[in-house]
Amino acid sequence: MKREIILVQLAGEDRPGFFAAILGSIAQFGVRVVDMCQSVIHETLSLGFVLEVPPGAASAPILKELLFCAHGLGLSAKFTPIPEDAYEEWVAGQGRPRHIVTLLGRSLTAQHLAQLGQLLAQQGLSIDTVTRLSERVSLARPSASPRACLEFSVRGTPQDRFAMRAALLEFSRDLGVDVAFQEDSVFRRIRRLVCFDMDSTLIEAEVIDELAARAGVGPQVAAITEAAMRGELDFRQSLTERVRLLAGLPESVLAQVAASLRLTEGAERLVRTVKALGYKVAILSGGFTYFGRVLQERLGIDFVHANVLEVKDGRLTGRLVGDIVDGPGKAARLRAIAAAEGISLDQVIAVGDGANDLPMLQIAGLGIAFHAKPVVREGASQAISNLGLDGVLYLLGLRDREMAALEGMMQRAQEAHR
Repeated sequence: MKREIILVQLAGEDRPGFFAAILGSIAQFGVRVVDMCQSVIHETLSLGFVLEVPPGAASAPILKELLFCAHGLGLSAKFTPIPEDAYEEWVAGQGRPRHIVTLLGRSLTAQHLAQLGQLLAQQGLSIDTVTRLSERVSLARPSASPRACLEFSVRGTPQDRFAMRAALLEFSRDLGVDVAFQEDSVFRRIRRLVCFDMDSTLIEAEVIDELAARAGVGPQVAAITEAAMRGELDFRQSLTERVRLLAGLPESVLAQVAASLRLTEGAERLVRTVKALGYKVAILSGGFTYFGRVLQERLGIDFVHANVLEVKDGRLTGRLVGDIVDGPGKAARLRAIAAAEGISLDQVIAVGDGANDLPMLQIAGLGIAFHAKPVVREGASQAISNLGLDGVLYLLGLRDREMAALEGMMQRAQEAHR
């Protein structure tokens, strides 16, 4: 016997009880609901569901009851028959790969959305759902640091991943927004370790430049730092040369510099949130352990791996103690921490801005170039260049309201502990 399958679409002003009333009106007919989707935007409801009419039953009484109920509730109704072969073809497509596209910026415009939609369509990708992750925006009381984020669930496989990656980078650069393209896998929702670079990532400054300014060698050190961050110089050699220029600087200056350091926008919120979720957090830095320890105390960081400045008779000697933490060293330490904690690399997030961060960004399940140089953005799987560090949370699929709830939970726990 041929099945009768019908798509029901309802729309109108949202009110409590609509859902129960609509489904309750046809419950007596024993229909099976095989798919459903509902959304509400600005108090306007859109509800769609696919129902299968019971074998031997007529659809007319069912649709009549639905129409009568919808009219009474002030909803518009549309019924569309679905051929059985078309339905089965749609079911067969559910195994197709799915991806998550995250669009984030200070504000989002129709131009941003139109160009992103066109880019996805050119790659043969279809948008299934769009979800707002950022909080609602007040037009009367605009935020001093606004954030806007939409998450798209898309199906299909890009026709040319290399071309798509290049197009996304160009899109972000030209329009001043960030866009992340991730496989919709289970690992996206069960990350367990975040590894941060320190200088120009967790903090706004390059510490060695701050020390150099106090030692009177600022221009010389800054020039070497910039070349190293662009990947033009070997990191080990450049670090050794810069530290050599600091010889004779009083140890007391370290505390002065540490007190002046400013956290990057969103850093504290990001760390608090992931700690509330049970993540481990590490600093893997080509900077200096002294300042990593200060941040560890302030933010509750679990691991710190950085370079140790040698001090004798209260002054810097211009040398380092122990092995230098460079790009490969960061990647090795990330692997070691993950192994010791029983964490898969797919569950690791790495965030950094410099060329020496690329090795760890490229082995982490989610590697994010943060306000980085072009060579780093091109080498990392994802990039954030227009928001603060807490933009990372959107790439995990977290909503602003969920972040606020986690922050509140942590605050209450700290107050109870005190």
